[in-house]
Formats: sequence, C-alpha cells, structure tokens
Amino acid sequence: MAIERRPMREQVIDELLERLGTGRFTPGETINEVQLAEDLGVSRTPLREALISLEREGIIVSERGRGFRFVPTSAAQLRDLTEVIVALECLALRLSDREHLTRIAPELLERAREFSAPQAQHGAIERYDVQWHAFLLSGCRNTRLTELIDSLKLSLHRYERAVVGDQDIMARSAEEHERIAQCLLDGDAEGAAAALETNWTSGMQRIIERMPS
Repeated sequence: MAIERRPMREQVIDELLERLGTGRFTPGETINEVQLAEDLGVSRTPLREALISLEREGIIVSERGRGFRFVPTSAAQLRDLTEVIVALECLALRLSDREHLTRIAPELLERAREFSAPQAQHGAIERYDVQWHAFLLSGCRNTRLTELIDSLKLSLHRYERAVVGDQDIMARSAEEHERIAQCLLDGDAEGAAAALETNWTSGMQRIIERMPS
C-alpha cells in the first residue's frame, strides 16, 4: 500500500474499501488482522483503528471471539442509506447561504462539464463526486450536519465502486450535476434541491442495476 501524507487510519480505510469494492474481500468473511496488517505493510494499531471506524459505519461487524467481518451488501440497505443521505444533503443545501450558492454556481457548472469530457479518468469518478458535492454544500454552516453526511457517505463507497469505469454512467452523473448548478445559476434553490434528489436517486438505481441478483 502506497504511503501518503494523510493519517494512516484514513489510508487503510480507503484501501479496505477499495479491496471490498473490487471483490478482493468476500462479504461475510472473517478478517485476519495479523495477515491483513502484513499485507498492507502497516502495524496493527492503524488497522484496528480503521476497522473500528468501519464498524461504526456499519460496513463491518465484530463478534466476540471471532473478530471482524464485512457485512454483505444489499439493494435494500443501499436504498435505506440513500434515502437518509438525500434528505440530509437537501437540508444542507436549503440551509446554505444563498449568496454563496450564487457565487459558486458557475464553478460548479464548469466542474461538471469538465468531468463529462472524454479525457475524464475513470478512476477519478468517486473523488470527483465527493469533491463536487462537498463544494456544493460548502455554504452550509451547520458543521454537525455536514459531518454526519460525510460519515454516512463512507458506507456508500463500496457500492459506488461498482460503477467505476463506466463512461456512460460518468456522463449521466455529470449531466445531473450540471442540472443542479444551472438551477442555482437561475436562482432556483428549490429546483436545485429537486435536481439533487434526482441525482442521488438515479445514482442509486444505476448501482442496483449492476449489483449481482
């Protein structure tokens, strides 16, 4: 695992989610901490910190005497999670400073258009989406709300990785982001909130369509 200038716990979390999303872990299998720490090239401390963080997000569970294991994914779980995030993001958007939204709308639109361009890298889809939504909600002063949204999104990463590499899906997501930004440019905050809800709902459906039946 490459070492970056970020807390080791965060790097381990990203690596575990990446491996889970790409099928290198089987949902339900028990995690061998000693072997995994050696494989990642880290000590047991940051690995256990990462596992505890993922347990809080409902991605793994711990059982007395059996250690940690990954929770199986399901369409029902994804729907429940998406419904909560939609409600919270729309609330954060409605609580955002209107003047701030007007100022950032042109850049939101530009970023969305850049991502739909042919040169957009498939591997950047998750990072782009996280950064775009964070910028959209950057005018919300309720930090507890935005922290809760960020925490819940962690559980979505293993689902979102299922669509990485699909250029058509990337383009559709970018178009939906353009629609949100255009509403803000037009001064239509409620229209932007409706478009945001559509973006999340459509994204959820795209992932469910790619999940094994």
